[in-house]
Amino acid sequence: MERLLRPKEACQLLSISYSTLLRWIREGKIRAVTTEGGKYRIPYSEIKKYLEKREETRAVIYARVSSTDQREDLERQINYLTNYATAKGYKVVEVLKDIASGLNTQRKGLLKLFKLVEGRSVDIVLITHKDRLTRFCFEYIEEFFSTMGVKIEVVFGEEPKDDAQELVEDLIYIITSFAGKIYGMKSHKKTLLVQGVKKLIGELSGEDSEVKG
Repeated sequence: MERLLRPKEACQLLSISYSTLLRWIREGKIRAVTTEGGKYRIPYSEIKKYLEKREETRAVIYARVSSTDQREDLERQINYLTNYATAKGYKVVEVLKDIASGLNTQRKGLLKLFKLVEGRSVDIVLITHKDRLTRFCFEYIEEFFSTMGVKIEVVFGEEPKDDAQELVEDLIYIITSFAGKIYGMKSHKKTLLVQGVKKLIGELSGEDSEVKG
C-alpha cells in the first residue's frame, strides 16, 4: 500500500507553504487523497515525481551593501554564497547585487529577483542575512516567494546589531525621501535639511568617539 503523507510532511519535503500546497492541489499540479474525515493526504509517489522533475535546484544569489565603499563586503557575500551553493549542490542561475539602502524598493537587482520568482525561473534565493534583502517586512516577501514555490535560504540569519554605519545611511535615506515628498526632490530646502541632518549625525558620532576614547 502506498505511503500517504500529511500536508505538513509534504510541505517540508517540497519546501513550500501550506497555502501553496492547497493551490497546487486545486490546480491539479499535485494529486491528493481525501480521507473519510475530509482531510488531505499526499501520495509519496506525487512528491517523488515532483522532486525528480526538479533534477537540480536553481539558485539565485542576492547580495547588497548600502554604499560604494563597501564593495569588498559585497564581493565577500557573493563569494561565500557561491561556495555555499556549490556545497549544497545548487545550480546558480543568476547573481544579483545592489548598492543601495535596504529601504529602497526600487533596487535593480531586487526588481529583477521578483521577475525571476514570478516567472518561476528559480527554486532557492540565497542571502547572507535577512537585512540584505530588506530592512522591514521580510516575512511578507518570504510568504509571497513561497506561493511561487520559491524558498529564501538565509545563511547567517539576522544582521549583526553593531552595523551602525548602515543604520545611519538608512536613516538619511528615510529623511531624504520624506523631505523630497514635502519640498520636492530638487528643492533647496530639501538639500539644506539633508545636509543639516548629515552634519548633526557627524557631530554626534564625533562626540561618541570622544566619550569612548
